[in-house]
Amino acid sequence: MKPTPTYANKPTSDNPRDVECWALAEAARRLISASHAKDEEAFQAALQLNQRLWTIFQAALTEDDCGHPQEVRTNLAALSLLVDRETTARLIDLNFAKIETLVSINRTVASGLMAQNDFIAAQAAKDAPVAAAPLPPGVGGGVPGLRPAAGMPRPPVPAADAPAINRESLRISI
Repeated sequence: MKPTPTYANKPTSDNPRDVECWALAEAARRLISASHAKDEEAFQAALQLNQRLWTIFQAALTEDDCGHPQEVRTNLAALSLLVDRETTARLIDLNFAKIETLVSINRTVASGLMAQNDFIAAQAAKDAPVAAAPLPPGVGGGVPGLRPAAGMPRPPVPAADAPAINRESLRISI
């Protein structure tokens, strides 16, 4: 068994959504970096890391205490199957030029997680009777280098007066 890869940077927050967002952005960054360098070994490692991440998401979706509604769970499961197919195809052909689907999925899901964090922070500030304390670094903020993929719409951000949505984040450990 190969040793677990080490990370040059790690999330600074203990918030599960921040960790998930960071993990998706890091996996996308590694895919891009390996494809630009045309490094087959690094590319294969990045693909395997991304597959491991999505396998963790799949496992979390099957847990009895998963806080997501059934529709969200079904959609995430379907998305993870697409990631599995794409990853397997790239592991077979090692085509550096065909990573856009995987990168777009990771970036879009990470953007959605960031939007949820921003919404939750705004709700907390709105509901607080006194001025809210500033958020710690990495909470509700952007991920460096993360931007929506070309042609992919940004996830909708709920209106400021929308009711709070109680959704638990997937718990992952990479």
